[in-house]
Amino acid sequence: MLFEPPDLDLRELDVLDQVEELKTSLRHQLAEPRRWLGSLRRVSLARAIQGSNSIEGYDAGLDDAMDIAAGEEPLDAGEETRLALRGYREAMTYVLQVAEDDDFSFSDQLFKSLHYMMTSYTLKNRPGRWRAGPIFVRNDATGDIVHEGADIDQVPALMRELATALNEERACPDVVRGAMAHLNLVMVHPFRDGNGRMARCLQSLVLARSGVLSPVFMSIEEYLGRNTQAYYDVLATVGGGSWRPERDARPWIRFTMTAHLRQARTMLRRIRESSRMWSELELLVERRRLPERSIMALFDAMVGLRVRNATYRAYFQDTSEEITDATASRDLRTLVAADLLEPTGEKRGRHYVARPELREIYENVVRSRVPEDDPDPFAN
Repeated sequence: MLFEPPDLDLRELDVLDQVEELKTSLRHQLAEPRRWLGSLRRVSLARAIQGSNSIEGYDAGLDDAMDIAAGEEPLDAGEETRLALRGYREAMTYVLQVAEDDDFSFSDQLFKSLHYMMTSYTLKNRPGRWRAGPIFVRNDATGDIVHEGADIDQVPALMRELATALNEERACPDVVRGAMAHLNLVMVHPFRDGNGRMARCLQSLVLARSGVLSPVFMSIEEYLGRNTQAYYDVLATVGGGSWRPERDARPWIRFTMTAHLRQARTMLRRIRESSRMWSELELLVERRRLPERSIMALFDAMVGLRVRNATYRAYFQDTSEEITDATASRDLRTLVAADLLEPTGEKRGRHYVARPELREIYENVVRSRVPEDDPDPFAN
């Protein structure tokens, strides 16, 4: 027996309709190919990687998450954090690929494979294998046990049941299906380590299978990373301290719907602002007679990220305009000479940040942002 979704009430159906409307708006905004979407996609993937891992205590700046998303070595993250983020990137990349396969199916072996990708950097995690005994989740601040996973003898059957349920055609909204997959995996707690990351990755895979939007643009990892305590609290409320699938999952469903609603609004705002910023950069590059491709570097620097030779080249790896190390170096020197970028650091740590003229474009767009009313849709 697994946790089952509740019958949705009128308020929940209304919030779900709002989420679907936002997803439709996002799909329309993303349908037309635009060069700046590549930059937004990279940043969104990095935010998801950063958010999901921060929940587990692997804290890294967005710059390091961007480096890892691009397949490069981060400058600041510690070794274990670097490996954890890289593992999550590998699993998410796999999810983005297999989600489009016509013959795709969920299986307990798929769960194990994703876990191996995430945690294979240390064998103590039993990568790709179920845990060998009981498991307890403790509150780091108090040392109290807050959750006990399902009995070890139940784990294989429960995970097969979860895979079977996800393969079945059910009249269940994709947001709810993804939320329930997340809830069931994290409550079973089938692995020695990495259960939270696995649950969040599985939720993104379920959403990706819906075919509406890439999980890069509709996942809620970033929101969960920014609201970690609320995330822990609702799981504790629903779980009741142990594997008790008869308990009401409604608080979790409402929390997840709220996360989707707010994350989608944030993404729509970023799309509109990115479009404006990119247009400003196109005018700047044309006016200053700079290489058009350098907009990629200018965009990242403008929003506060550091630009490196390697990550600049990585932007073009999947395009017909792949550039060499020498070309990247020349472009970056040109942007420094144009007083748009400022070099900092030496050797491997060499990177570039925005100069005032570039930052002013960003700040002008942000200043024109209209504050949004974003109340809790389930308050009162």
